[in-house]
Amino acid sequence: MRIFKSRTIATEACKKGRVSVNDAIVKPSFLVQRDALVSVRKEGFNLTFQVIDLISKRVSATLAVVCYDNLTPEDELNKFKSWYIGKARPEWRDRGEGRPTKRERRELDLFKDGWFDD
Repeated sequence: MRIFKSRTIATEACKKGRVSVNDAIVKPSFLVQRDALVSVRKEGFNLTFQVIDLISKRVSATLAVVCYDNLTPEDELNKFKSWYIGKARPEWRDRGEGRPTKRERRELDLFKDGWFDD
């Protein structure tokens, strides 16, 4: 399932007890079966999914979407969407400046962390 952006983030969530399958907290190495009910606490929200099909290898999020059904209650989904949407604007750089350097990226991250913590 592609609920998390990376496997590292998913592993950390499992280790912290934020992922459960059929009401049992699981380890990162847990093998999920078809029709399993997966509950995830992500960013303070409780999300629920049912496994429809298993994938033998890692695929993109758009291909993985068809393999699970989102059973999250509507009110929880609305809370998550309203929290997530509009959190950050895309960065703007003048034409020809290229990508930010590592130092500039760190400065941007520090600025954004201070800006959105209010």
